[in-house]
Order: sequence, then C-alpha cells, then structure tokens
Amino acid sequence: MLALYLKLRDLYFCSVYGFTFLKEFRPSSVFLFQFLLVQYEEFGDDILIQYVYPLRTFAGTLMVIVVLIFVDILMYKCWITFIAVSGSVATGMIMWTHELLPLQIAQVFYGTFAACEVAYFTYIYAKVDKEYYQQVTSHTRAAILAGRATSGILAQSLISFKVMNYRELNYITFSAMIAATIWSLFLPPVKKTIYFHKDSSQKSFLEKNKSAYKLMWTHFVKGYSNKYNIKWSVWWALATCGFIQVQVYMQPLWTAIVNDQSQQIYNGAVEAILTVLGFLGALLAGVMKVDWKTRGELALTCCSLLQGFIMLISSQTPYVYVSYICYIVFGGLYHLTITIASSEIAKNIEEDSYGLIFGINTFIALVCQTILTLVVVTGTIGFALDIRKQYFVYGIFHVALAFVYIIIGLANWLSSKRDYRRASTVVPPPTRTIITY
Repeated sequence: MLALYLKLRDLYFCSVYGFTFLKEFRPSSVFLFQFLLVQYEEFGDDILIQYVYPLRTFAGTLMVIVVLIFVDILMYKCWITFIAVSGSVATGMIMWTHELLPLQIAQVFYGTFAACEVAYFTYIYAKVDKEYYQQVTSHTRAAILAGRATSGILAQSLISFKVMNYRELNYITFSAMIAATIWSLFLPPVKKTIYFHKDSSQKSFLEKNKSAYKLMWTHFVKGYSNKYNIKWSVWWALATCGFIQVQVYMQPLWTAIVNDQSQQIYNGAVEAILTVLGFLGALLAGVMKVDWKTRGELALTCCSLLQGFIMLISSQTPYVYVSYICYIVFGGLYHLTITIASSEIAKNIEEDSYGLIFGINTFIALVCQTILTLVVVTGTIGFALDIRKQYFVYGIFHVALAFVYIIIGLANWLSSKRDYRRASTVVPPPTRTIITY
C-alpha cells in the first residue's frame, strides 16, 4: 500500500512539473517587443508602450482579486487550465491579428496568465502533505527554471543563426501553450481545499461558508498583526512591483538604446543567464546562516539601494551591453532577497495560509504597479515619459525604498538601545547570603 502511495505521489509530482515546464516554455516572450514592432509597424514604440503594454498590468491587478475570491471555492484545478488557455489565446491573438483592439485584448490575457500564478501554487500545496512542501517547492522552482532558461537559449540560438524569425517563435510558444492546456486536463483534482471545502461534515452551505470566512479572517489577522511580518511583506510587495515593471519594459529600453533593427540583440541569452543566476541566488539564500531579525533592514536597504543605482545607470547608458549587465545584476539581487523575504514571511504565518498571504502581497504589488504605470507610462492620466526617463523613475523608486528601510532600521536600533538602558537602570534585588554550618 505504501509503495502504491509513493508511486501515485511521484506520478503527481511529474505531471505538475511537466505542466510547469510547458507553461514557462515561451521562446517568443524574450523577443516580444521586436515582434510587435514588425507585426504592428504602423503603431510605433509610443503606442505600444502607452496603450498596449499597460493593459497587461491593469488586467493582472483586477484578475488577482477574482482569483483571491474564487480560487478556493472553485477548488483550484480549473484555474490551472485557465492559465494555459489564457496563454494560448494571448499568443494566438498577437500572431493572427493586425489591429490595435485585438492586440490590447491579448495583453489582457497576458495579465490574466500572470495573475493566476497565485492559484497555481495554491493548487500544488493543496495536493500534497505538509511534509513534502519543501520538496515540491524546490522541484517546481527547478521546472520553472528549466522552462524559462530553455526558452531563452532556444530563442537566442534560432534568431542568431537565422533559423527562425520573431514571428515563427510564436508558433513554438503557441504549441507549448496548447500542450499545457491539454496536459492540465489530466492533472488530478483537489477533493479538499483549505477554506471552503476543508471539512465535508459541515451540515449546511451557510455553515460551510461561515467557517471558511472565519478561518480566512483568522489567517489574515495572524499574518498581518505581526510587525516583523509587515516589514518583510511591505518590502516583498514593493520590490515585486519594481521588478515586474522593470522586466515588462526592459525590451523597449533595449530597443531604444540599440536603435538599429539590423544590429544583433541578445535578449534570449540575457534572460537565460538571469534565470540561472536567480536560481543560484535562491539556493544561496537557502544556505546563508544570517540572523535576519537583526540584519534584515540592512539587507533590504543594501539590495534596494544597489538596484536603484543599477537602474539609474541603465537609464542613461548608450551601450546596450551595459544595460544587459545591469538587468542581470538587478534581477539576481531581486531573486536572492525575495527568497529571503518569502522565507521570513513563511516563518510567521500559519502553514495553510501561504496562498492567502502571498496572494494579498501579490495584489498589493500589482496595485502599486498599476499606480506606477498610470503615473509614468500612460498619457491619459500620467506624464507619458519616454522609456529612458521611465527607468530613471524606477531607479529613484528603489532608492526611495532603500531610504524607507534605513529609517525603519534606525528606529529599531534606537528602540533597542532605549530598552537596553531601561534594563540597565533597574536595581536588582538584594541577594541574601546563606550561611551554612
């Protein structure tokens, strides 16, 4: 019986890892902006940046709300299929349309694809016992790495050796998305969920929902009533906001720096290097023996400050290779520190509330990204800055984040010094000498 269970568990792991690899295998994504410039050449850079790309952010923010509300009620698996379907629709629409509205709708599906990641990880944890969380997390990360790194290497090789053009890369991505959709249909369903389908002995629909919302509220209060947890969660959300924004608009920045369609570009190679470096950073974070309770603010400050200066350099450099290096270092720092932040948050929340807490943190990150996009990128509400000025703002954003944690660190240091002085001024009770005869 035990052998059968182990075989079924390993089969489940393999099926999830296969889906993970397929959904991350998107060679066209590393050259997406170059493809759009060719496919929709009548629009130009400004239209794509101001009226197309922002819709991905807006859609993702709205979709995270829907996912947080319904992910547990609908028992996860349908969301897994929805991820693959969204990727298929988005890729198909940008390939076979030539008008602005379908392209904008495709960005909505791209945003949906990204937002459903919350449901994907919740599904993984719901299907395994807590004792296998570390195993399934590490293997899932490895599958994500394999998909993204393989995509970057393959795309760069096909473009550099002129085997395929930007459009033809989309056929590979579309095929992978279709395969992921079919694969998702055969993933095992979840019979019990964390909140709404936790206990089948509930007598009524009303009692079941009342119990679910009560447990969600309990997890929420426990997760965000801890000041230490709030400190790491705020950085997690703001740093994720900055990283996603930098990642989404990096290809337009490289295009502006190169400004020559005939020059060889290395987007795929850069993304592959960043993916591997991010994985190594995550591994490094896992083995570092540091007391983050006393040195956390220093780590967050240094990381944010370095990221800010790197983006300021990237916004001004006339050399695309310098920008490549800046992006790799920026992403490597993010992956290293976000792993530490995620670990510190996980230590201070209920084990079953991972999906809820990180889903809320993701929502906060996307809300901040939406505000940043409205102010910096769009022209209807914001300033519609050119791409170099946008990255100057992103650099200032990270520098400002660093100064916030400098202030938090100084406040905590002064508080600890004050507590130490109070403790040292307390007169200890007199000791009694006991004489024995």
